[in-house]
Amino acid sequence: MNPPDYEELFKKLTAKSGARLNIIIPLIMQKTIGPVTSKGKYEHWDKLRHLQPPEGFSSEEWWFAIKFARKAIYKALPFTDKYGNGMFLAMPDIVLQKLHIIDRKVGNPDPVLNSSMRDSYFFQSLIEEATTSSQLEGASTTRAVAKEMLQTGRKPRDKSEQMIFNNFKAMQFVQEIKDERITSSAILELHRLLTDKTLDDPATAGKLRGPEDDIHIWDDSDGTLLHTPPSSTELKNRLQKLCDFANATETDDVFFIHPVVRAVLLHFLLAYDHPFVDGNGRTARALFYWSMARQGYSLMGFISISKILKESSSHYARAYLYTETDDNDVTYFILHQLDVILKAIEALYYYLENKTQEMEAAEKIVQVNKTLYEKLNYRQMAVISNALKHPNSHYRIAVHRVSHNVTYQTARTDLLDLEKLGLLVRKKSGNAFIFVAPDNLKARVKNIDDAKR
Repeated sequence: MNPPDYEELFKKLTAKSGARLNIIIPLIMQKTIGPVTSKGKYEHWDKLRHLQPPEGFSSEEWWFAIKFARKAIYKALPFTDKYGNGMFLAMPDIVLQKLHIIDRKVGNPDPVLNSSMRDSYFFQSLIEEATTSSQLEGASTTRAVAKEMLQTGRKPRDKSEQMIFNNFKAMQFVQEIKDERITSSAILELHRLLTDKTLDDPATAGKLRGPEDDIHIWDDSDGTLLHTPPSSTELKNRLQKLCDFANATETDDVFFIHPVVRAVLLHFLLAYDHPFVDGNGRTARALFYWSMARQGYSLMGFISISKILKESSSHYARAYLYTETDDNDVTYFILHQLDVILKAIEALYYYLENKTQEMEAAEKIVQVNKTLYEKLNYRQMAVISNALKHPNSHYRIAVHRVSHNVTYQTARTDLLDLEKLGLLVRKKSGNAFIFVAPDNLKARVKNIDDAKR
């Protein structure tokens, strides 16, 4: 629900010698009422109207007081909406607190980035983001099928798989250009990679929408019109402004913009402008990853924001609506995305903790034979760790190569050496070999003879 008109509320409160306003303003000055609610939430009117206002206040008076406090800390962004109205950002304590937590968790070098596990973890995160980002836009392929396709290098079999394949390639492209300034051409190329062979009109891949493209965003559940993006005639200039903002540094800005906030704003702005016929959400999220990588947040490449967004896509859409219906206050979207990032970071740490425990459990088993333990590299330990947990699992050279980002020869040597040690069994599958984990792998590890070691 749209908030009450601020100017109308002001007129109402200043009536009768401004008696009510004379009560409200001192409370704001004393910080009894601020830009957030008493529970520290930056609520939109849509929620605030259901909450209990401070004693002696109506909901509308409470909303006016909160808006008055917010306007005092608004910072004008170098963007306008489709009507030429400004966009604004507030930085209340709740935003600063979340940014501090993110900086503490991912702003400093992490052991994962300097370990031999890096490539394996990074590949898994690319699969996760490519899959869930595509699923957000309608792809129906499961993560298991997507992983198999990307690991084996087989060609996509349908549109859903093509979307995931494209997303994976686009995320790799983002890493390739992370040290470069972004340009309109690079964003168009990013869009082309994301939408290749998936659009009704293939010619629109990598191209801005034209006057003939009537773009509206509707609520699928009830047919409500949610958003009509800016005119196609404005897109070229708006995209250039977006690039200028993306490439700006702290000294270029009128006021300090935190790096994470800058990346989130790029996500918001590209999706708001909707410059393409399709694939805008995927392009916006890929641009977010580029910005985070360029600004030194390397660990962000290991998380999947789309996985979190997919779990609550309605909140994702509502964050846009809150901004557009409340004076273009982008703080709503910023806070939503900061929460998404924090949840994604938690998921990463949980994943790493589990993988570390699995590896430690496998190492304890292998360490019984010290000579064997010293012979195995990290990649081989990862195979043994997985095989101990999943007997009869199959391992292929091509998959091992892609998962650990090594050459074919290195991957081949890894698996052949495990076979020579008796830890894997080689079998023929079609024209290729597969390596199978035996049921008694744990016993083989403990009892492997010195000759094989």
